[in-house]
Amino acid sequence: MGFARRVVFGAVSAYWQQLQRASGRIRPLPRPPLDIDLSSLPEEAGELAENIGDAAAKLDAMDAGYAIGALYTATMPVGFRSQNGAYYTPPALCEVLLDMAAEAGVDWRTARILDPACGGGAFLSPVARRMARSLRDCEPRIALKNIEQRLLGFELDPFAAWLSQVFLEAALADLYHEAGTRPDSVVRVCDSLEQAVGSEGFDLVVGNPPYGRIGLSPELREKFRRSLFGHANLYGVFTDLALRFARPGGVVAYVTPTSFLAGEYFKALRGLLGREAPPVSIGFVAERKGVFADVLQETLLATYKRGGTSRTGKVYFISPGRDGSVATRAAGSFNLPEDPGRPWLMPRTEAQSALLRQVDEMPCRLADYGYTVSTGPLVWNRHKTSLRDRPGTGRYPLIWAEAVRPDGVFSFRAEKRNHKPYFEPKAKERWVVTEFPCVLLQRTTAKEQCRRLIAAELPASFLAEHGAVVIENHLNMIKPLNGTPKVALAALAVLFNSDVVDQVFRCINGSVAVSAYELEALPLPLPEDVGEIERLVNERANRATLERAVERLYSRGTG
Repeated sequence: MGFARRVVFGAVSAYWQQLQRASGRIRPLPRPPLDIDLSSLPEEAGELAENIGDAAAKLDAMDAGYAIGALYTATMPVGFRSQNGAYYTPPALCEVLLDMAAEAGVDWRTARILDPACGGGAFLSPVARRMARSLRDCEPRIALKNIEQRLLGFELDPFAAWLSQVFLEAALADLYHEAGTRPDSVVRVCDSLEQAVGSEGFDLVVGNPPYGRIGLSPELREKFRRSLFGHANLYGVFTDLALRFARPGGVVAYVTPTSFLAGEYFKALRGLLGREAPPVSIGFVAERKGVFADVLQETLLATYKRGGTSRTGKVYFISPGRDGSVATRAAGSFNLPEDPGRPWLMPRTEAQSALLRQVDEMPCRLADYGYTVSTGPLVWNRHKTSLRDRPGTGRYPLIWAEAVRPDGVFSFRAEKRNHKPYFEPKAKERWVVTEFPCVLLQRTTAKEQCRRLIAAELPASFLAEHGAVVIENHLNMIKPLNGTPKVALAALAVLFNSDVVDQVFRCINGSVAVSAYELEALPLPLPEDVGEIERLVNERANRATLERAVERLYSRGTG
């Protein structure tokens, strides 16, 4: 961390010096934390830092703060950055989220505002500017005092907290000059999760909280128990924290990954939000790459109203441009499920909004068909000594994800590196053997692929020929619960391979994983209506005919 801080301090020093020259004012750089090593850099690194600072001084304060903040995270040790989930928000996305907060009812002239993970001030600075604009009719000293009394940031990293204060002062430079004063710090260096909640509460809790798995102390796990299921993720804990700091009627506005919308690990958090702070609006960022450096998770912007009662919210589609701008367009609305802990179905495009209106009340799920979902039992790299190149006594075909072709056809093959086609289980490995028919479905796909759901029936003839198979854990197994299911496997495979069900799944899923939990939450037609699909399968109907039949089933809604 020492090198990263020294580089950024050099860039900030050059940036500040250039600002003073351009304005004709002499204001010393805010003092950095005294306990941080800011010794000199090697000559080449020092020149690079100075050049970056000089270039940043030509930018608006928001863009300069983002550029230097990105430099800070880029020069951090990888482990520190991952552990702390440190990623700065592009200015254009900050402005979109603040617009959404205003639409949800935030009044910049009166609101008390908290960013509990303020980093380098990505949100504090634009919030302060909006507050300042709302107070134009006030004397500069009064306006500044008003802002400093109503704006607060928490930050664990003292150097990032210093950056927040530097760019806040840069953003309000003219106002501070008119007031003839230096600002009081609005950033508190602390662990946000340990902070006590005051009695007054905030009108807006805003920010881009850190994310990633975290091991909580027993005390913190108990404190946040209401929103946890299984392991804790930082952004989920910070969402719970935001609800605690928001006053009744207050707004939470966050940038987060989309994974909480459906994942089982977030069902307690969804339930908490649905009960205490239903979402007002959600904006999906169209592109994963190029928005946050090194981040491949899908991202959304969301506002929530603490104490809200509406179960309906707005959806926006946000498309970043190459020049740093963003385009925002309405993509319809969504309704929370009766049990808000269940996955939230939300349109990611305008066309999906109409589809969700059709399926919103469909009551059936896989369990109603007589099926459940589990992961293929074999984690191959834990059983390497049992992999085989050829068939033989006591060996079974090993079914890899590549056996489920994109066209929905099963094809026994093992063509990728380290993949072998057979498995010979030892006495204690018999539990990996599958002897029953099922539908196989790939567990990992990306939203950029033309299909997220890629399924194929494991042919009964293949099972009969080999007696059993071993299924690797990059495949989901949709298998009968008990007895005879209400829908045939072949018809079920057609449903999951259809364009309609693929689009419905995209409205649930928020990550590259195709989880059993999400598959079991998919709205499905009534079992008796699927008889038409079974008939067409038996008649060997072509794909187009099957697609039209599935579309008709979903256009009926509840039937």
